[in-house]
Amino acid sequence: MKVRIVERDVMDPLADTCMDEMPVNRVGDVKTVTLLDNTKPGSRTILEAVESSLEGLRFLWSEKPAGAPASEDQINRAGEGDLCILALGDCGSCTTWVILDAIRLEGMGVPTISICSDTFREYAEKLAAAHGMPGLRIVEIEHPVAGLETEEILRKARKIMPAIVDHLR
Repeated sequence: MKVRIVERDVMDPLADTCMDEMPVNRVGDVKTVTLLDNTKPGSRTILEAVESSLEGLRFLWSEKPAGAPASEDQINRAGEGDLCILALGDCGSCTTWVILDAIRLEGMGVPTISICSDTFREYAEKLAAAHGMPGLRIVEIEHPVAGLETEEILRKARKIMPAIVDHLR
């Protein structure tokens, strides 16, 4: 039996970069919040819980496919609010795109809050830092979310509301 060994360079998404550090946008007077749903199981339930918990605000919805970047139209729609809340990062590719989409929005001047599961929080923070935004707002929700009944997802979503409200102050 012959075995062929091929060496390949693989890019580490968390590797040191030469990117300049960018500050996150200050959360100012928020009147309109965009909820960016990446269509992961449970993400809409979480964002609906956020919407029902934050009284006196106007909400816009934007949707994008899980595990992929938001298109130009989707990111522009997400940027129409005074703040964008993105969900849900609960696996590697979904967490990657929640964070990278949040960084794109921050670059457009829109403050963001990204919701990621506690299992992927450290990865999300390192990814944000590697892309020049170590201060990106990330709220962690208890893992897992996928595969749970709606009431269990709502229970977990209610637990993160104080952290979201803290970011709005």
